[in-house]
Amino acid sequence: MNTILKVGSRSSPLALKQVKEIQEFIPSVQLVVIPIETQGDKDKFTPLSEVENSDFFTREIDLALLRGDIDIAIHSSKDLPDVLPEGLKVIFETKSLSPFDVLVAKGNLKLKDLPLGARVGASSIRRKSQILSFRRDLKIVDIRGNIQERLNLISENKIDALIVAHAALIRLGLEDKITEILNPVEFPTHPKQGRLAIVVKENRCQEVRFILSELDQVTGN
Repeated sequence: MNTILKVGSRSSPLALKQVKEIQEFIPSVQLVVIPIETQGDKDKFTPLSEVENSDFFTREIDLALLRGDIDIAIHSSKDLPDVLPEGLKVIFETKSLSPFDVLVAKGNLKLKDLPLGARVGASSIRRKSQILSFRRDLKIVDIRGNIQERLNLISENKIDALIVAHAALIRLGLEDKITEILNPVEFPTHPKQGRLAIVVKENRCQEVRFILSELDQVTGN
C-alpha cells in the first residue's frame, strides 16, 4: 500500500498543479491535498511590492504544519519568507521549470512594440522597475489575483499587457498566451523562480525525506 501524506497547499489552480507535479515524481506516495486559504489569497488589495520576502502566502500553511494538521507543505520557492518559522525546514527544492519572465499582450505585440503609454500589469518591485527601465513611457498597473484572473484583465481591457512567470503558464498549459519570452539580461528574475519547495517540521525531516527520497532526482541542490 502507498504511503499517504497530507499536503498543505493553496487552492489556486497553479498551486494544485504544483502538487500534481510533485506527485508525478513519487508514485509510491499518495499525496492528499488539504487546501488552505492564506492571507495572500484573502487580501486582494495589498500590493505585493509591500509584502515581498514575507510569509504573506505561506503563514497559514506554516501554522498547519506546526500544529501537525498536515505532513508537508508545497510552495513556489519564491513565495517562501526570508526566514522560515522556528521548527520548520525546507527538505527539497526542485530544479527550475523555467527561470524566465514572459509578456502576454494584446495583438501578440512584443514589449518594444506596445503603443505609447500602454498599460502593463506587474506585481513585484523588480518587474515594475525593469519595465520602466526598458520603456519609460509605459504605464505600470499594480495587479493581484491568480494567473487566470491576471490574464482576464487583458480581455477586460483593464491592461494592455502583463508580465508573468514563464513556469506558471507552462504548469497551467497556457503557453499559447505568451507573446514574448523576455531576455534574462534585461529582465533578470527571482533566483528561485520556477522552483518548488517542500517544507516539513524539523522533527520529521529524516522520516519525510526518506519517504520522499524519489525526489532526489529533481532537486536543484
